[in-house]
Order: sequence, then structure tokens, then C-alpha cells
Amino acid sequence: MSHPGADRVRDVARLAGRSARSKRRSFLAEGPQAVREALRRHRSGTPTVEQVFATDEALARHPELAEPTDGVTLRRVTADVLAAMSDTVTPQGVVAVCRMLDVGLDDVLAGSPRLIAVLCQVRDPGNAGTVLRAADSAGADAVILTHGSVDLYNPKAVRSTVGSLFHLPVVLGVPFADLAVRLREAGVAVLAADGHGDADLDALQDASAARRLAGSAPDDEGTGPRLEAPTAWLFGNEAHGLAEEELTAADARVRVPVYGAAESLNVGTAATVCLYASARAQRR
Repeated sequence: MSHPGADRVRDVARLAGRSARSKRRSFLAEGPQAVREALRRHRSGTPTVEQVFATDEALARHPELAEPTDGVTLRRVTADVLAAMSDTVTPQGVVAVCRMLDVGLDDVLAGSPRLIAVLCQVRDPGNAGTVLRAADSAGADAVILTHGSVDLYNPKAVRSTVGSLFHLPVVLGVPFADLAVRLREAGVAVLAADGHGDADLDALQDASAARRLAGSAPDDEGTGPRLEAPTAWLFGNEAHGLAEEELTAADARVRVPVYGAAESLNVGTAATVCLYASARAQRR
């Protein structure tokens, strides 16, 4: 595999395209952080990585990537070969071919989830990856992408998760109408992140703190959404926000207050604020 035009090199490079990924049920993870997390998942007992391709320079900087791993083939390649495989302009010296790892909605709901991020027709791979990373950081139990959202195995989306893709369950291509019903059946409240929502996130956090001080349980009688209860947050399309169907299906529409002159928050920032608000309430 010493030549960038070799068949095996082209075969790996094809995984940058959706059709090849779908046919082979494999995708590319690029860069030391993503490959490190993929290998960690594999070594923990969940088959994840098929092959790793790396330059000698990258392995010298990140020797943990060269540790023998059952079921994983490590191939040392030149920088030119790696560049031919990679989707980036400036490759970081290592690429892994990984198995697709999405799960079914039944699997997620069977685990009695407390916090879920739902991407509703979010089409930008960078935004999708940012929300997934925020969900991982907030300790969410899963991320769900509805039908019409970006392919999360897009190389740009994978890179933007910075390894978080390998940390929590992901469900892809769920019809929204089915999703809202299933979440409620599982006892999960549905909150829509909406810049024009009636409920104010700061007020919800204050109410949660007051209940904690008063010793109230999360399921005590009361009105309005409770951040400490099991929750699925809906985050909408970058250009149009949440569709009317999605807003109507929510138990409440929650706005993140903007105290400065900015017109609104982007979906990645809004998701981070909302998910952390729930995570903090649930962990008190």
C-alpha cells in the first residue's frame, strides 16, 4: 500500500461518500483523538475498529495508537497515502475504518434514559457534531437524529464530535411523529428549545433549585416542566428552527434568555446551555 493510487487506498477513501458507507456499514474516523476513543471503545469489548492507518510520525507522537488490539489491523503508511485516504486538507497522520455504531430507539428507551438530545432536521455536519459533543459532556444518555437530519457518519460530522461519537448511544433517521409518542410512553418529557418559547430556562432552573431546597421530589404534583425529570430536548434546523409539528408535540417550549444584543443563539450553543441545565438539576 505504498502508492496513493493503490486499490486499497481508494477503497478506504470511498468511505468519505455516503453510498460506500451505507453499503459497507463502515465509516472513517480521522485524527488521533477520534481514533484513540474508537480504540478505547473497541478494547472495552464493543467491536468498533477494523483497520488503523498511520504514519510513523503520528505513531511516534501517539504511541498508544500502536498498542496491539484484537481484531484491529494496524498499517503504517506514508503521508502521501494517508492524504489520499483522508477527507481533510491537512490530515493529522492517522485514519481508522470503523463499524457503524448506531442503535435502535427501543434499545435507548429500554435503558430508562434521563436525558436525551434530539436533533430535528439539523443538516449541518459541524452543528450535529457539536450538539453530540455537548450531550456527551452533559452526561446525556443518548442522541437521536430525526429523519431529514445530516448523516452523522459524514467525515466532517465525525471530526466535529472530537471522539464523543464513541461515547454514547446514537439513534438515526427516526420519524418524528413516532418519536414523540414513544418518548412519552417511556415517561420522558419533551421540551422544545425555542427562542420564542413561553417558558424561560432561567426560571425553570430557579424553580428546580427551590424544589430541591424544599425537599420536593421530581414527580411531585405541580405545573410546568421540571428540569430534574427525565427529559428529551428538541433542537431544530439551523435556518428554520423547529417545525410546527415538532413544537406542537412538545410538552413545553423553552427559550434561553438573551441578555445582550445578539438576535439568537446558534443550535450548538443553545443545546449546550439546555442540556447542562437539565444535567445540573438531575444531579442535585
